[in-house]
Amino acid sequence: MRLIAIVGMPGAGKTEASEFLVKKGFQFIRLGQLTLDEVKKRGLKPTEENERPIRESIRREHGMDAFATLNFPKIDKLIKKGDVVIDGLYSWEEYLAFKKKYPGITVVAIYASPKTRYERLGNRQWDKKKDPKMKNRSYTKEEAASRDRAQLENLHSGPPIAMADFTIVNECSLRDLQKTIEEILKMVG
Repeated sequence: MRLIAIVGMPGAGKTEASEFLVKKGFQFIRLGQLTLDEVKKRGLKPTEENERPIRESIRREHGMDAFATLNFPKIDKLIKKGDVVIDGLYSWEEYLAFKKKYPGITVVAIYASPKTRYERLGNRQWDKKKDPKMKNRSYTKEEAASRDRAQLENLHSGPPIAMADFTIVNECSLRDLQKTIEEILKMVG
């Protein structure tokens, strides 16, 4: 059983990497789905303005490792089925919680420059029917920059990226990203 957590800033390529691993037979869990489910439940639009207070509320109530610990039961069920990819580990506290609960976890950081990420995020065309889980919604440059600052300043999302077992620089084509992931899979067994 392989357990891989994908870390990186919005638009770096986490979802593309996760979707590629799903095609390779991995079970999938997106930590941030907790936020999006609550946005939907409240009948709000999926915007950074609506999502941030919900994320912050979840962390205030359950701790900075909330998105890890609240998803542990789902992850434990998925592990019984085989390999698992976790999309969206963000905070240092989540990283520590994962390393403690799952010592064999492999953390893969995906890096892309802010310029590249903001272009990708701005070019996304979100279709509610095709993407009800809101994995690929678009952001304006301002929304993306605001989310970056919040993640770096409030969530301490830099350390999990720095401490990743593997780092992929994703300033390339989707196929190049997939080839790099295939190489990592060979190394982790």
